[in-house]
Amino acid sequence: MSIEREKLERLIKKRPYALFLAEKVAEIVEDTVEGLFKSKSNNDNEAASSSSSPSDGQREKVVVLGTGWGAAAFLKGIDTRLYDVTIISPRNYFVFTPMLAGASVGTVDYRSITEPIREINRDARFLESLATDVDEVGKTLTCESVVCDGNSCEINEFSIPYDRLVVTIGAQTNTFGIPGVREHCNFLKQIEDARRIRTAIVNCFERANLPGLSDEERINILTFAVIGAGPTGIEFAAELRDFVEEDGPKYYPTLLKYVRIKVIEASSTILAPFDKSLQEEAITQMNRNVEFKDISIYRLLPERFKLVELLLDSSVKEVTAKTILLNDGNTINYGLSVWAAGNGPLPLTLQIVDKLGDEQSSEQNVARGRIVTDAWMRAKGSNGSILAFGDCSCTTEGPDGPLPATGQVAAQQGEYLAKLMNKGYDLSPTINTNGGIVTLPPTPKPEYQSTVSESIANFSTRTGEYAKPFQFLNLGILAYTGGGSALAQVPTGPNAEPIKGTGKIGNALWKSVYISKQVSWRNRFMVVNDWVRRQIFGRDITRL
Repeated sequence: MSIEREKLERLIKKRPYALFLAEKVAEIVEDTVEGLFKSKSNNDNEAASSSSSPSDGQREKVVVLGTGWGAAAFLKGIDTRLYDVTIISPRNYFVFTPMLAGASVGTVDYRSITEPIREINRDARFLESLATDVDEVGKTLTCESVVCDGNSCEINEFSIPYDRLVVTIGAQTNTFGIPGVREHCNFLKQIEDARRIRTAIVNCFERANLPGLSDEERINILTFAVIGAGPTGIEFAAELRDFVEEDGPKYYPTLLKYVRIKVIEASSTILAPFDKSLQEEAITQMNRNVEFKDISIYRLLPERFKLVELLLDSSVKEVTAKTILLNDGNTINYGLSVWAAGNGPLPLTLQIVDKLGDEQSSEQNVARGRIVTDAWMRAKGSNGSILAFGDCSCTTEGPDGPLPATGQVAAQQGEYLAKLMNKGYDLSPTINTNGGIVTLPPTPKPEYQSTVSESIANFSTRTGEYAKPFQFLNLGILAYTGGGSALAQVPTGPNAEPIKGTGKIGNALWKSVYISKQVSWRNRFMVVNDWVRRQIFGRDITRL
């Protein structure tokens, strides 16, 4: 085995947990100190800074695809004095996706959980368009922008060159080829989805309120089917239940007896990422008796009324405009269906995978349509010119191996890559071997001085010649289960029992984390304002 291969294998091993935590703490301190002095340094040394920074023609052209979790973290960190950054996305804002379930029933407003991408990095150029083709040899990107004026729309196509292409476009909903899902189910990945669902919920109640309908017809209209019992599906069902219990008596008291929320899950449990005890707690919360502040509502309900029903070990075979056919032969009539059952690659992701050749195709049994990267976010087969992270990518080597498709992972990856680039690491160093040219891990500039956090990483890996690979720090998972209760699971170390929170304590953790993770103080203020407004006035059912 060559010396370089030995170093590489040592480098991509998981760093010891205690040292890794020390490394992350040192990083936080370094970032804090840098942030405190950055503004003063920029003001006092503006002229010197401009003269020492590369000119526009010398700066490396970095094109970022996407405005999601990974892109937002990358854009917050990347130094635009060193790089000429252009953002390409059909969406000109970041959305706090964990709160889409709340937005879909009016718990929070749509604008409270969005932030203009230009606010995240004002020095980067943003082009509202869709990337349609990548020329990885010529390093150019083809884009389409749709400009609409009234009822007519015009498609404009243009090309943009790049030195580095950062792909963080996320994923689309995976329908697994089940007939009728894309045509008849609502998804919950974008603001438009939440707005559509919110309108559809009110439509169902207004339709059921019309005269001349039988009880069976009203039950069918007011049956809400949620397919998928992961965090998205459970949180939406919980938010919908809150809407029925808290606002239903005020607006639709005579219709509440017809409402049914059915959560359909192919596996034998819900919230698969959570510990078994928390899964059981979530099942208990979802199965709890209906709760209304107005006790007169109970007299209108049938005996043994059950608002939420969990249908486990139930996979969907087909969806039509009004029914869901299960594999066991049972049929569910519904008024609104929400599909929350998995992710799949976007067309551009598949195109990039195809163009990068054998280094991508040989690992698609694990990647499943995603861009295969090494532990430094470099797409295999691109020689470092294409960098990918988040839901559109899959790391098949390195300290963690394939990681879950979550915003937490994407955000940490984006932050890591921005730091790597800011420090001037060569992302595509090569070495000639008897087997041909091999791409090595990123190497630092000769004059670069390691930070404390990097020194700890170098000690862990026993090599300081290359950049440390990305290693994920799991900060925990959260899920709202309705009625002011939530689940929280925070890991404490390898093979150690995690810290768990349920009920009101879990809800306090859930709220505090969601507030702290908002990308701006504006968002934090607006979300808290929405929560207070809901407590005082309830949710708004106006259809605009």
